[in-house]
Amino acid sequence: MALNIISNYAANVAHRNLSASDEAATRSLSKLSSGTRVVSARDDAASMAIGARLNATTQALKTATVNVGQANAMLQIADGSMATIDDVLVRMKTLATQAASGNLSDTERGFLNDEFGLLQEEIDRVASSTNFNGIQLLGDGGDVDIDFATVGAGVGADLTNANGFSGFAITDNNFWASDDTGDGVADNNFVIDITSGPGNSVIMTVTANVDDPTGAYTQSIDLTSYQTGGANEVGVGQQASLNFDEIGLSISINSGLTATIDAAVGGADWGAANGENTTVDMLADNGQRFNAGVDFQIGSNNTASDRLSITLSRVDLTSLGIDADDISTQAGAQTAIENVNSAIDTLQAARASIGTFQNRLDFAGQNLATTQENTESARSVLLDLDVASEMTAFTSKQILVQSGVAMLAQANQMPQNLLRLLQ
Repeated sequence: MALNIISNYAANVAHRNLSASDEAATRSLSKLSSGTRVVSARDDAASMAIGARLNATTQALKTATVNVGQANAMLQIADGSMATIDDVLVRMKTLATQAASGNLSDTERGFLNDEFGLLQEEIDRVASSTNFNGIQLLGDGGDVDIDFATVGAGVGADLTNANGFSGFAITDNNFWASDDTGDGVADNNFVIDITSGPGNSVIMTVTANVDDPTGAYTQSIDLTSYQTGGANEVGVGQQASLNFDEIGLSISINSGLTATIDAAVGGADWGAANGENTTVDMLADNGQRFNAGVDFQIGSNNTASDRLSITLSRVDLTSLGIDADDISTQAGAQTAIENVNSAIDTLQAARASIGTFQNRLDFAGQNLATTQENTESARSVLLDLDVASEMTAFTSKQILVQSGVAMLAQANQMPQNLLRLLQ
């Protein structure tokens, strides 16, 4: 090879090899710093694609495990409430057995029947209030809302702040959830009437129209003390609350009510004078209906095998078949014994179903844990870095870089030797 000072072939070769060694060392360093064998698709496109799918599956399985835990929690809530209903049924059978005895009079049976009736209501209350994140587990929920669109407008146009009405609230959902005809509670409402009473007294009467066989309910409160100068007169900027406990309603009033009351003194009917626009309608919360089945995602794919459908059973008063029982007579008590026995059997069947699903969920959770472990292991084989092996390779590349730098320096010195020929 000719010697020249224009081109330095040795330096070019040394530089090329140094660049390659430096790039290899950089790639090795990126793997060591990230802990993964495949930093980009250029490292191993197939492993990256498979590993990405396995990683997505692993994360989905973790979430599915959480879903299993929530399903178990939901069933545990249902089972706990069923246990309470079972205790109530045991007490009801005790009362029915006592009332069926001939040594009691109808008066004494009436006392027992009072408790029996309250226990019937308690079963419905427990069934309607048992839910998991808005999912009704044992029966329809009792949540009912006021249709505030009818307050101060339309049929309730006179119920305004100016007339003294600041707000309305339901205090007994179960009362307002009465729906004997099964057409929803949208036809339930209440009507307010303010009339004069004896002397200078003023009476507010609230009539609750609910879908119940017994018809309408009314409750009245004497507003006399709220008149101008009265002991309970509501001042400007103040509020007071009128509690109609018998119909599950609370009404907030303000200073405007004083003028309304004063107008009713002396025989005037405030309701009639205002065109009877004092009706407020109710709305049902459709999200509080009983769910016969709830699907839980317990897998990572969109197939039937990745979902578990949990079947729930109603255990409210009607479903248990004891809604019409009465133990005020000996014959009625004897019939109630049979019906309560049947209700206990129905309840235990529902609890057994809950237990079956809980056991199935336990097995599903165990399978998820195993699958997640194996999927994570497969992903690790494809993507995770063997740190010891890569550290050895990095050390080798570091030596090559250092050697390349030294040889490039030597190559750059070679043209200097040609200068001696010119001396």
